[in-house]
Amino acid sequence: MERFRLDGKVAVVTGASSGLGVAFARGLAEAGADVVLGARRADRLADTVKLVEATGRRAVAVATDVADPDDCTALAQAAIDEFGRLDVLVNNAGIGTAVPALKETPQQFTQVVDVNLNGSYWMAQACGARMEPGSSIINISSILGLTTAALPQAAYSASKAAVIGLTRDLAQQWAQRRGIRVNAIAPGFFASEMTDQYKPGYLEKMAERIPMARTGDPEELTAAVVFLASDAGGYVTGQTLAVDGGITIT
Repeated sequence: MERFRLDGKVAVVTGASSGLGVAFARGLAEAGADVVLGARRADRLADTVKLVEATGRRAVAVATDVADPDDCTALAQAAIDEFGRLDVLVNNAGIGTAVPALKETPQQFTQVVDVNLNGSYWMAQACGARMEPGSSIINISSILGLTTAALPQAAYSASKAAVIGLTRDLAQQWAQRRGIRVNAIAPGFFASEMTDQYKPGYLEKMAERIPMARTGDPEELTAAVVFLASDAGGYVTGQTLAVDGGITIT
């Protein structure tokens, strides 16, 4: 079980001001990691800092817009400045829209891609340049990069599918050259700010498509993050792990 521990490690989590990002930060801390937290809403990061510190680990918060490469560099450097190392990146920051394809504007589409895809790339670049061999990057994709979900989400789906391609390529580039593992997780339906925007009854209807007949618990997704971040996942790279109750097999 020690292979699942992250004692002495430092993890960067983006989108850490709410929802799944908060769960990831707390889970990584419970596994032993100190955590560097990034989000645009810096005021809300204070609560996540308290959750991390309640586990006995250290945390630092940095206002970060992942669509800005300079912000990504500053977040990665904060890990080095505060803790002297950077071992894990969880690329969690993301946004979505539900705009029909014939109505979506170039600005709406580009904004989603800038955060979900480009932001993941800029963060991977910034952290990868500072990571030592044995480090791990975990990109949070989505089952909507693999299937559909009865919503008009062209920008979101395209960006999340692209994150899967990005994951494969970075894994191939950095496995031998840098000793960095790069994997993706494709979550199914978990409660978050994004799902709060869905119309009433939508999640219940989607649960009918899920073989396990329920939405996920954030702790179940966090367990997958800890696995890929830790030595337990030491021979896994370039993979996309769907944590979705089986919806992608239906």
